[in-house]
Amino acid sequence: MPSSNRPNSLSSRYSFPIVVSRLRAAGCVYAEDEAQLLLSHDGPEDALETMLAKREAGFPLEHILGWVDFCGMRIGVAPDVFVPRQRTEFLVNQAERVTLPGSVILDLCCGSGALGLVLAARTGGVELHAVDIEPRAVECARENLEALGGSVYEGDLFDPLPSGLTGRVDVLVANVPYVPTDAIGLMPAEARDHEPRVTLDGGDDGLEVLRRLADGVLPWLAPGGHVFIETDAGQAAAAVRILTTAGLLARSVYSEELCSTVVIGAKPDTGGKSGAT
Repeated sequence: MPSSNRPNSLSSRYSFPIVVSRLRAAGCVYAEDEAQLLLSHDGPEDALETMLAKREAGFPLEHILGWVDFCGMRIGVAPDVFVPRQRTEFLVNQAERVTLPGSVILDLCCGSGALGLVLAARTGGVELHAVDIEPRAVECARENLEALGGSVYEGDLFDPLPSGLTGRVDVLVANVPYVPTDAIGLMPAEARDHEPRVTLDGGDDGLEVLRRLADGVLPWLAPGGHVFIETDAGQAAAAVRILTTAGLLARSVYSEELCSTVVIGAKPDTGGKSGAT
């Protein structure tokens, strides 16, 4: 049986088996893992009870803890901020292949800023910018990216970006909303009830935000610059067509391990650089 790192001063009603039992009764699939995390969290006993009660009520574990493990890094998250999914690690891994020291990175629909943060931390020496329309997400991203010198802007897609970024973006990553509007009600309650709808709702076919991004992306990309966007597998072909129509060299890639689909676009480089890798 796993042991927790909590002080021995906790009463017996917060033993590992009891906490696991409470979480299982609440429908938590990974009750043992969650119990370990909650019991390892510093704080008094009444704070632990508050955290447990929130989890039993269906609040996302990451919002309760204040962080998420993403790409091996602890990323700060907060209530009402989109929680990055493990499948999105595939997008980051794809983008890392073309990210070099000195690259200009733009993280659109950034949420907590997790995608740009991991790329910047892995590569070093990059110029990092991030955008989100949700004020709480912007606040969270600023807290996460401050140490890396990242700039975070509040607004819709490209609208708040400084004109000095025009034609300079080497790597654009975007976990855009791609759930069709009619499918929002089928999502797990943790996402449906505790993450802003604007971070989930992709319109009638789930591709509305991707279309708007594609319509405006070309002027911001450097020659040979790349775009990486997460979609559903069933949307991949349409998403590739959208990026192609926008003037990018586009293709999609799929990770069976993470059940993740990423559409990649590259701005043609008249100077002779290759297109989509």
